[in-house]
Amino acid sequence: MFLSDSYIYINDMRLHALHGVLPQEQLTGNDYIVNIRIGYDIAKAFASDDVADTLNYAEVYNIVKEEMLIPSKLIEHVAGRIANRLMEEYAKITSIVLHITKCNPPMGADCQGAGVEIHVKR
Repeated sequence: MFLSDSYIYINDMRLHALHGVLPQEQLTGNDYIVNIRIGYDIAKAFASDDVADTLNYAEVYNIVKEEMLIPSKLIEHVAGRIANRLMEEYAKITSIVLHITKCNPPMGADCQGAGVEIHVKR
């Protein structure tokens, strides 16, 4: 079997964090939705059925959660930290698409959230 591109993803991780420029955001925080898609060769796992041959979702989730819990003014900064840490810890990652959405941005708009999307390639 030939596999051209493969991805591991986790959708709609819901986390509460203290990110924001405004003092109130830093004090009470906001709810965030994080989506991540990671380019990763899963061909070996196709044959082995062994979690050691793929990227463990739980480990990815824990890294995202740990980085989200470190307060920052900008979610761009948080996204960069998440991507850098994943790339550093997992040499076989080829790419990352990461979306971070602040559910209730303090901008007086009626919207479903605002955020950042980054695309990182090794």
